[in-house]
Amino acid sequence: MSIFLKQSKFKNGRVFLSIVNGYYDPVSKNSKQKTIEKIGFLDNLEKQYDDPITFFRNKVKVMNQEKTQSQIITKSIDLNEELSTNDHKYNLGYIFLKYLYNELGLNKFFMEKQKKLNVNYNLNQIFSLLVFSRIMFPGSKKNTFDNRNIYFEQYNKFELHDIYRSLDIFVDYKEELELLLWNATKDKYNRDVSRTYYDCTNYYFEINYNDDDLVDEEGNVIEKGYRKRGPEKNHRPDPIVELGLLMDATDIPLAYDIFPGNESEKLSLRPLLKKTKSKFEIKRTVVVADRGLNTSDNIFFLAGQNKTNNKDGYIYGQSVRGASQEFKDWVLNQDGYIDDPIYDKDGKPVMFRSMKFDKDGHSIGYEKKQAYFRHKSRIFPKEITIEKDGKRKVKVRTDQKQMVYYSKKYADKQKHDRNQMIERAKDIIRNPKKYDKVSCKGAKNYINNIKFVKSTGDIADGLDLSLKEDLIKEEEKFDGYYSIVTSELKMSDMELRDKYRGLAKIEETFKITKTELETRPVYVWTKEHIEAHFLTCFIALVIIRLLEKKTNHNYSIRRLINSMNNFSAELDIENIYKLSGANDVIMELIKQYNLENDLKKYMTREKIKKILKY
Repeated sequence: MSIFLKQSKFKNGRVFLSIVNGYYDPVSKNSKQKTIEKIGFLDNLEKQYDDPITFFRNKVKVMNQEKTQSQIITKSIDLNEELSTNDHKYNLGYIFLKYLYNELGLNKFFMEKQKKLNVNYNLNQIFSLLVFSRIMFPGSKKNTFDNRNIYFEQYNKFELHDIYRSLDIFVDYKEELELLLWNATKDKYNRDVSRTYYDCTNYYFEINYNDDDLVDEEGNVIEKGYRKRGPEKNHRPDPIVELGLLMDATDIPLAYDIFPGNESEKLSLRPLLKKTKSKFEIKRTVVVADRGLNTSDNIFFLAGQNKTNNKDGYIYGQSVRGASQEFKDWVLNQDGYIDDPIYDKDGKPVMFRSMKFDKDGHSIGYEKKQAYFRHKSRIFPKEITIEKDGKRKVKVRTDQKQMVYYSKKYADKQKHDRNQMIERAKDIIRNPKKYDKVSCKGAKNYINNIKFVKSTGDIADGLDLSLKEDLIKEEEKFDGYYSIVTSELKMSDMELRDKYRGLAKIEETFKITKTELETRPVYVWTKEHIEAHFLTCFIALVIIRLLEKKTNHNYSIRRLINSMNNFSAELDIENIYKLSGANDVIMELIKQYNLENDLKKYMTREKIKKILKY
């Protein structure tokens, strides 16, 4: 707002002139005025000036011009002013998220959708608030609504019930939004889909029941309930929903799907990959996945019998202990192994801490050793049995490169973990009354004859418990060995290992969703609201990954978020705000968005709003 000439009319008819500065008060959310100069009554001024109104309006015009040109404001401080709870600090860190949000075209997308819907709330405001808050201040939908005024802009064009109503609308846009993000980023961010990573995780709900399936009159399942008890990663008893995530080689999520918590993740890859390839027009990709996805059907779906060039490829982890005897014999046979020293990007030898053990297998410390990549590989005509016509009966042969490598570090870890389980198993054998099915955990696998009372979970009485010595000896043979298999027959062993290790990025991504983004526990409960919740989480994940890429991966996701949380604007005087909380991360983001000449320590409300308008 600006300086203006105010004419105040009194009851006796006299008009008093004063020069007033108008400004916006964010506390009361109203326009306010502050008198700069009291001039006098108009009838008295007419004795001194031919046209007092015109004279002082011209003066005000000059004052506004000087105010615009001046970069210095004098502030009076009252040292007796008491502390107040009305000091308001508004988050400004979300400006970088908003720039990306708009760059991706999400604002225009929802504005166009709004035109075709008969709703009286702002879809774009709600969706952007849910996405920004999922990154900055994650919480329930109600918590997000209650804290909406933490941002500099006003999110006031909707009520809490409108957020829940909008979730029913957002769920229909999943496929369109995934395609929108892909088209907006595939060239600008050099996305690489020659290799894709796939993995699954689950998210729990704090309820004690499963969702029912929707069935027709004949008992056929029309729609499956999402929230089902299944193998939860943290062994919680709550119902869960499974999420399968497909990520490209640049660590940016491509697409996702959710499915009931009691369904096997082995079946989830094929439908999502097929749909994503068609939607994004991806010609060929090599899918990298953990050994849980290494099934005959998944192998055949991706690579077939390696007779056509238009087939995809795979890189899977391979269980050694669970493999065929022929494979295990090949692994243990030391013929053909190669020891390649490992160097870092600067050409220096990579060292690692090796655990030392005493004669009884107990850890007694660490020693530093040079890292070597001990490995061998072969091309093997693998015979698999695939499902056809609902039956697993068709045998096919496909060429597969199989690579096994040995890691002393991995061997030490396996030995250490097993020794812990063995010690627990020995204590269970000595004191079975101390334990139940839950507290036995993995140790029960090393105990002969162990059984549990179904109703209580206690260890049954009268059992002849003993240690599985043969199992322990068999496991020890394979400590440190890990295998990877692939359809890419010409890929080198080192390249194969490096590409497989990229799978750690998708595991890191899941960790981000569960920690920084606090995707779980999920507080919504209808099918549509659950799907919409994961949609906003997915968009938030893509945005924060892109922000990480913009800063050349120099900062962790947590540091990016914490820095944006602390960057704020606080009302200093009238409509002048003081910006604070900037650190090296914020300065880098300012540089990336070319805002060096725009963001200053002191700014007017109008200038900040102008920047936020993109």
